[in-house]
Amino acid sequence: MNRFMELIEHIKGSHVYIQTHNFPDPDAIASAYGLSRLLEKINISSSICYKGKIERFSTNDFIKRLDIQLIDLNDIDFNTSDEIILVDSQKGNANIIDTDGDEIICIDHHPTFVTDNVNYRYADIRPEIGACSTIIANYYFENDIEIDTRTATALLYGIKSDTMALSRGATEEDVEVYYKLFNLSDANILGALEHCSLQFKDLKAYAQAFNSIKVYDRMSFANTGYDCPEALIASISDFMLDLVEIDFTVVYSIRVDGIKLSVRSIGNVDAGIITNNALKGIGSGGGHAQMAGGFVPFSNNLGSKRLEVLIGNLEERFVEEYRKSTRSELKDE
Repeated sequence: MNRFMELIEHIKGSHVYIQTHNFPDPDAIASAYGLSRLLEKINISSSICYKGKIERFSTNDFIKRLDIQLIDLNDIDFNTSDEIILVDSQKGNANIIDTDGDEIICIDHHPTFVTDNVNYRYADIRPEIGACSTIIANYYFENDIEIDTRTATALLYGIKSDTMALSRGATEEDVEVYYKLFNLSDANILGALEHCSLQFKDLKAYAQAFNSIKVYDRMSFANTGYDCPEALIASISDFMLDLVEIDFTVVYSIRVDGIKLSVRSIGNVDAGIITNNALKGIGSGGGHAQMAGGFVPFSNNLGSKRLEVLIGNLEERFVEEYRKSTRSELKDE
């Protein structure tokens, strides 16, 4: 089956919006950019849009070096006839905003946790794949469509960042596409992007997480402080797994309207399932076996004591789900 040929049959207009998840990371941006350039080859124009901020220096550097044009959703006045392709996310998830446009297509590599009232004309959802950029790159390769250097560099960086250089959740398909793109990409740009990934101000969030860390069995729970950028929360969550004593970690930041969480696992327990189960009834979340995320909303006037109770409840929920999973793992053995 040629997925890209099937996909384009469901686009009716000459222009589409390509929407990433909120606070997009390099894989989401690279996937949207690669798809945009691909659609351009068949005379379909597109606009890449997102919600939230792009706060990491490395991600902004990536966008600047590859001259990727993005539009804030606040600057678009959608109508119901506007066609939208969701990339690296799915309708109904906590990490993507709903618009007045028509979400006709979904391209994603995350497991599906929300199914109610979700309909697309076409969906290419492959949770077994390590990076959404791999799916987009294969649209090129499967149809013998030439990839220019800039697009190849973007897609390669997307795969590299989402799989931690093929060390996390990468499949044989990710590896194969990675090396195909490697020979087509700009090594100088990739080298420059790898050199600068952390700013001095980021160290405060790391320090806050280190000072607040709690350990239960082989699971850690840590607070990065107020309004920590989403990508930085994820980076700190990745970093926590470098601790010899930890194989499952939950890192969170308190926002004005809720708590944002990043979850990582290097054991046999599934981060996506644990996160989804732990947040049922109080928030939403999910993701892959090795990395997941979630959000717990609350009112602006929650108060410090009630917030403390909520965080304590979150810890208990995750510890309970983690221990359930580890007990189940032992039974299977």
